[in-house]
Amino acid sequence: MGKTIAIASGKGGTGKTTFAVNLASIIDKPMTLIDCDVEEPNCHLFLKTEAEEVSPFAVPIPKFDSDLCTGCGKCAKVCRYNAILLVADKPMLFPEICHSCGGCQRVCPSGAISEVPMPIGEIHSAVWKENRFVYGQLDIGQARSSPIIGHLRETFSEAELTLIDSPPGTSCSAVEAVRGVDLVVLVTEPTPFGLNDLKLAVQMVKKMGLKQAVVINRSDLGGQNVEEYCREVDVPVIGKFPFDRKVAESYSRGLIVVEHVPEFRQRCEDIWGKIMEIVQ
Repeated sequence: MGKTIAIASGKGGTGKTTFAVNLASIIDKPMTLIDCDVEEPNCHLFLKTEAEEVSPFAVPIPKFDSDLCTGCGKCAKVCRYNAILLVADKPMLFPEICHSCGGCQRVCPSGAISEVPMPIGEIHSAVWKENRFVYGQLDIGQARSSPIIGHLRETFSEAELTLIDSPPGTSCSAVEAVRGVDLVVLVTEPTPFGLNDLKLAVQMVKKMGLKQAVVINRSDLGGQNVEEYCREVDVPVIGKFPFDRKVAESYSRGLIVVEHVPEFRQRCEDIWGKIMEIVQ
Protein backbone atom coordinates (compact mmCIF):
# COMPACT_ATOMS: atom_id res chain seq x y z
CA MET A 1 0.00 0.00 0.00
CA GLY A 2 1.28 3.45 -0.91
CA LYS A 3 2.15 6.28 1.43
CA THR A 4 -0.07 9.35 1.87
CA ILE A 5 1.30 12.68 3.07
CA ALA A 6 -0.90 15.69 3.78
CA ILE A 7 0.33 19.27 3.66
CA ALA A 8 -1.85 21.28 6.04
CA SER A 9 -1.94 24.50 8.03
CA GLY A 10 -3.84 26.02 10.91
CA LYS A 11 -4.65 29.13 8.87
CA GLY A 12 -4.61 30.38 5.33
CA GLY A 13 -1.73 32.36 3.87
CA THR A 14 1.15 30.41 5.40
CA GLY A 15 2.48 29.13 2.07
CA LYS A 16 0.91 25.68 2.31
CA THR A 17 -0.06 25.35 -1.35
CA THR A 18 3.23 26.82 -2.55
CA PHE A 19 5.09 24.25 -0.49
CA ALA A 20 2.83 21.39 -1.63
CA VAL A 21 3.20 22.16 -5.33
CA ASN A 22 6.96 22.63 -5.14
CA LEU A 23 7.43 19.51 -3.02
CA ALA A 24 5.48 17.53 -5.61
CA SER A 25 7.73 18.96 -8.33
CA ILE A 26 10.91 17.43 -6.89
CA ILE A 27 9.52 13.94 -6.21
CA ASP A 28 10.98 11.45 -8.66
CA LYS A 29 8.59 8.55 -8.15
CA PRO A 30 5.05 7.80 -9.39
CA MET A 31 2.64 9.90 -7.41
CA THR A 32 -0.76 11.55 -7.27
CA LEU A 33 -1.25 15.15 -6.17
CA ILE A 34 -4.72 15.87 -4.77
CA ASP A 35 -5.89 19.40 -4.07
CA CYS A 36 -8.49 18.87 -1.34
CA ASP A 37 -9.08 22.57 -0.74
CA VAL A 38 -12.31 22.24 -2.73
CA GLU A 39 -13.75 25.59 -1.67
CA GLU A 40 -10.81 27.43 -3.24
CA PRO A 41 -8.48 25.05 -5.11
CA ASN A 42 -5.42 26.73 -6.58
CA CYS A 43 -2.75 24.09 -7.23
CA HIS A 44 -3.89 24.02 -10.85
CA LEU A 45 -2.87 27.67 -11.26
CA PHE A 46 0.79 26.62 -11.05
CA LEU A 47 0.74 23.32 -12.93
CA LYS A 48 0.87 22.81 -16.68
CA THR A 49 -1.54 19.90 -16.96
CA GLU A 50 -2.68 17.81 -19.91
CA ALA A 51 -5.78 15.81 -20.84
CA GLU A 52 -8.02 17.29 -18.18
CA GLU A 53 -11.31 15.55 -17.55
CA VAL A 54 -14.18 17.16 -15.65
CA SER A 55 -17.02 15.18 -14.12
CA PRO A 56 -19.95 16.34 -11.97
CA PHE A 57 -20.15 15.29 -8.35
CA ALA A 58 -23.45 14.76 -6.56
CA VAL A 59 -24.63 13.59 -3.14
CA PRO A 60 -27.84 11.65 -2.46
CA ILE A 61 -30.73 13.45 -0.81
CA PRO A 62 -34.18 12.12 0.09
CA LYS A 63 -37.21 12.44 -2.17
CA PHE A 64 -40.68 12.03 -0.65
CA ASP A 65 -43.60 10.26 -2.34
CA SER A 66 -46.68 12.12 -1.13
CA ASP A 67 -48.97 9.26 -2.13
CA LEU A 68 -47.14 6.79 0.12
CA CYS A 69 -46.31 9.16 2.99
CA THR A 70 -48.50 8.70 6.06
CA GLY A 71 -47.20 11.78 7.88
CA CYS A 72 -45.88 9.73 10.81
CA GLY A 73 -42.91 12.10 11.27
CA LYS A 74 -40.31 9.40 11.91
CA CYS A 75 -38.06 10.86 9.20
CA ALA A 76 -38.00 14.25 10.93
CA LYS A 77 -37.36 12.70 14.33
CA VAL A 78 -34.39 10.63 13.17
CA CYS A 79 -32.66 13.53 11.38
CA ARG A 80 -29.88 14.81 13.65
CA TYR A 81 -29.32 17.85 11.46
CA ASN A 82 -32.93 19.09 11.41
CA ALA A 83 -32.97 18.92 7.62
CA ILE A 84 -36.56 17.60 7.60
CA LEU A 85 -39.52 19.54 8.97
CA LEU A 86 -43.05 18.20 9.20
CA VAL A 87 -45.54 20.77 7.88
CA ALA A 88 -49.23 19.83 7.86
CA ASP A 89 -48.23 16.19 8.30
CA LYS A 90 -46.00 16.35 5.20
CA PRO A 91 -42.17 16.33 5.28
CA MET A 92 -40.29 19.36 3.96
CA LEU A 93 -36.59 18.96 3.13
CA PHE A 94 -33.87 21.58 3.54
CA PRO A 95 -31.28 20.05 1.18
CA GLU A 96 -28.48 22.47 2.07
CA ILE A 97 -28.22 20.98 5.58
CA CYS A 98 -28.97 17.35 4.66
CA HIS A 99 -25.93 15.14 5.34
CA SER A 100 -26.99 12.25 3.07
CA CYS A 101 -26.91 9.75 5.91
CA GLY A 102 -29.90 7.79 4.62
CA GLY A 103 -31.44 7.50 8.10
CA CYS A 104 -34.80 8.89 7.03
CA GLN A 105 -35.14 6.30 4.27
CA ARG A 106 -34.33 3.47 6.67
CA VAL A 107 -36.93 4.42 9.28
CA CYS A 108 -39.78 5.23 6.90
CA PRO A 109 -42.41 2.53 7.53
CA SER A 110 -44.29 3.10 4.27
CA GLY A 111 -41.38 3.19 1.80
CA ALA A 112 -42.23 6.76 0.85
CA ILE A 113 -38.59 7.93 0.71
CA SER A 114 -36.13 7.32 -2.11
CA GLU A 115 -32.82 9.01 -2.89
CA VAL A 116 -32.00 11.32 -5.78
CA PRO A 117 -28.65 12.93 -6.66
CA MET A 118 -28.02 16.60 -5.88
CA PRO A 119 -25.03 18.11 -7.72
CA ILE A 120 -22.71 20.06 -5.43
CA GLY A 121 -19.49 20.38 -7.43
CA GLU A 122 -17.02 18.97 -9.94
CA ILE A 123 -14.05 16.62 -10.00
CA HIS A 124 -11.11 17.63 -12.22
CA SER A 125 -8.56 15.00 -13.22
CA ALA A 126 -5.47 15.69 -15.32
CA VAL A 127 -1.97 14.48 -16.17
CA TRP A 128 0.98 16.43 -14.83
CA LYS A 129 4.56 15.34 -15.53
CA GLU A 130 3.28 11.82 -16.25
CA ASN A 131 1.63 11.79 -12.83
CA ARG A 132 -2.00 12.26 -11.89
CA PHE A 133 -3.29 15.54 -10.53
CA VAL A 134 -6.86 15.85 -9.28
CA TYR A 135 -8.87 18.49 -7.50
CA GLY A 136 -12.43 19.16 -6.47
CA GLN A 137 -14.40 22.35 -7.02
CA LEU A 138 -17.38 23.02 -4.76
CA ASP A 139 -20.25 24.86 -6.44
CA ILE A 140 -20.89 28.43 -5.33
CA GLY A 141 -23.40 28.49 -2.51
CA GLN A 142 -22.72 24.92 -1.41
CA ALA A 143 -21.37 24.34 2.08
CA ARG A 144 -20.71 20.59 2.12
CA SER A 145 -17.08 20.12 1.19
CA SER A 146 -16.44 16.87 3.08
CA PRO A 147 -18.23 14.54 0.60
CA ILE A 148 -16.08 15.75 -2.31
CA ILE A 149 -12.91 15.48 -0.24
CA GLY A 150 -13.84 11.97 0.86
CA HIS A 151 -14.47 10.99 -2.76
CA LEU A 152 -11.11 12.38 -3.87
CA ARG A 153 -9.33 10.47 -1.09
CA GLU A 154 -11.11 7.18 -1.74
CA THR A 155 -10.94 7.26 -5.53
CA PHE A 156 -7.49 8.64 -6.31
CA SER A 157 -5.19 7.37 -3.55
CA GLU A 158 -4.05 4.21 -5.30
CA ALA A 159 -0.58 5.46 -6.34
CA GLU A 160 2.70 4.51 -4.67
CA LEU A 161 2.68 7.99 -3.18
CA THR A 162 -0.18 10.43 -2.64
CA LEU A 163 0.42 14.07 -1.72
CA ILE A 164 -2.56 16.03 -0.41
CA ASP A 165 -2.94 19.79 -0.30
CA SER A 166 -5.39 20.09 2.59
CA PRO A 167 -7.84 22.91 3.33
CA PRO A 168 -6.51 25.38 5.92
CA GLY A 169 -7.84 25.36 9.46
CA THR A 170 -9.31 22.65 11.66
CA SER A 171 -12.86 22.35 10.33
CA CYS A 172 -14.61 19.19 9.10
CA SER A 173 -13.04 19.58 5.65
CA ALA A 174 -9.52 19.65 7.11
CA VAL A 175 -10.26 16.60 9.25
CA GLU A 176 -11.60 14.69 6.22
CA ALA A 177 -8.54 15.61 4.14
CA VAL A 178 -5.95 14.31 6.64
CA ARG A 179 -7.89 11.31 7.97
CA GLY A 180 -5.71 8.19 8.02
CA VAL A 181 -2.63 9.69 6.31
CA ASP A 182 0.90 8.55 7.13
CA LEU A 183 2.13 12.05 7.98
CA VAL A 184 0.69 15.54 8.34
CA VAL A 185 3.15 18.33 7.55
CA LEU A 186 1.90 21.57 9.10
CA VAL A 187 3.12 24.75 7.41
CA THR A 188 3.14 27.75 9.71
CA GLU A 189 4.69 31.18 10.16
CA PRO A 190 6.38 32.73 13.24
CA THR A 191 3.64 35.23 14.05
CA PRO A 192 1.14 35.36 16.93
CA PHE A 193 -1.68 34.34 14.58
CA GLY A 194 0.45 31.61 13.06
CA LEU A 195 1.34 30.16 16.45
CA ASN A 196 -2.24 30.31 17.73
CA ASP A 197 -3.62 28.42 14.73
CA LEU A 198 -0.68 26.01 14.71
CA LYS A 199 -1.62 25.00 18.25
CA LEU A 200 -5.16 24.23 17.12
CA ALA A 201 -3.89 22.18 14.18
CA VAL A 202 -1.41 20.25 16.32
CA GLN A 203 -4.16 19.39 18.80
CA MET A 204 -6.41 18.22 15.96
CA VAL A 205 -3.75 15.94 14.50
CA LYS A 206 -2.86 14.55 17.94
CA LYS A 207 -6.50 13.67 18.63
CA MET A 208 -6.62 11.85 15.30
CA GLY A 209 -3.58 9.81 16.29
CA LEU A 210 -1.49 10.82 13.27
CA LYS A 211 2.21 11.55 12.89
CA GLN A 212 3.01 15.20 12.31
CA ALA A 213 5.86 17.56 11.59
CA VAL A 214 6.19 21.32 11.12
CA VAL A 215 7.68 23.51 8.40
CA ILE A 216 8.19 27.21 9.23
CA ASN A 217 7.76 29.66 6.35
CA ARG A 218 9.23 33.18 6.45
CA SER A 219 11.18 31.89 9.43
CA ASP A 220 13.40 34.98 9.76
CA LEU A 221 10.54 37.49 10.05
CA GLY A 222 9.34 36.51 13.52
CA GLY A 223 10.44 35.21 16.89
CA GLN A 224 11.28 31.77 18.27
CA ASN A 225 7.89 31.04 19.84
CA VAL A 226 6.88 28.51 17.20
CA GLU A 227 10.04 26.44 17.66
CA GLU A 228 9.70 26.63 21.44
CA TYR A 229 6.13 25.39 21.24
CA CYS A 230 7.10 22.52 18.92
CA ARG A 231 9.76 21.41 21.41
CA GLU A 232 7.21 21.53 24.23
CA VAL A 233 4.74 19.28 22.41
CA ASP A 234 7.43 17.05 20.85
CA VAL A 235 6.59 17.85 17.22
CA PRO A 236 9.70 17.99 15.00
CA VAL A 237 10.47 21.05 12.91
CA ILE A 238 11.76 19.50 9.68
CA GLY A 239 12.46 22.66 7.71
CA LYS A 240 12.52 26.44 7.54
CA PHE A 241 12.11 28.85 4.65
CA PRO A 242 13.52 32.35 5.28
CA PHE A 243 11.92 35.19 3.38
CA ASP A 244 13.35 35.43 -0.15
CA ARG A 245 12.28 38.06 -2.65
CA LYS A 246 13.11 35.73 -5.55
CA VAL A 247 10.65 33.19 -4.18
CA ALA A 248 7.94 35.83 -3.83
CA GLU A 249 8.52 37.07 -7.39
CA SER A 250 8.37 33.55 -8.83
CA TYR A 251 5.21 32.78 -6.91
CA SER A 252 3.53 36.01 -8.02
CA ARG A 253 4.13 35.00 -11.66
CA GLY A 254 2.55 31.59 -11.11
CA LEU A 255 5.87 29.77 -11.53
CA ILE A 256 7.15 26.59 -9.90
CA VAL A 257 9.70 28.10 -7.52
CA VAL A 258 12.07 25.10 -7.37
CA GLU A 259 12.64 25.51 -11.11
CA HIS A 260 13.89 29.09 -10.68
CA VAL A 261 15.38 29.41 -7.18
CA PRO A 262 18.10 26.79 -6.42
CA GLU A 263 18.19 27.58 -2.69
CA PHE A 264 14.49 26.94 -2.38
CA ARG A 265 14.83 23.64 -4.25
CA GLN A 266 17.61 22.49 -1.91
CA ARG A 267 15.46 23.21 1.14
CA CYS A 268 12.55 21.28 -0.38
CA GLU A 269 14.83 18.33 -1.11
CA ASP A 270 16.16 18.35 2.44
CA ILE A 271 12.62 18.40 3.84
CA TRP A 272 11.54 15.60 1.51
CA GLY A 273 14.38 13.45 2.80
CA LYS A 274 13.22 14.01 6.39
CA ILE A 275 9.62 13.22 5.42
CA MET A 276 10.71 9.90 3.95
CA GLU A 277 12.64 9.07 7.12
CA ILE A 278 9.49 9.61 9.18
CA VAL A 279 7.00 7.70 7.03
CA GLN A 280 9.29 4.76 6.29
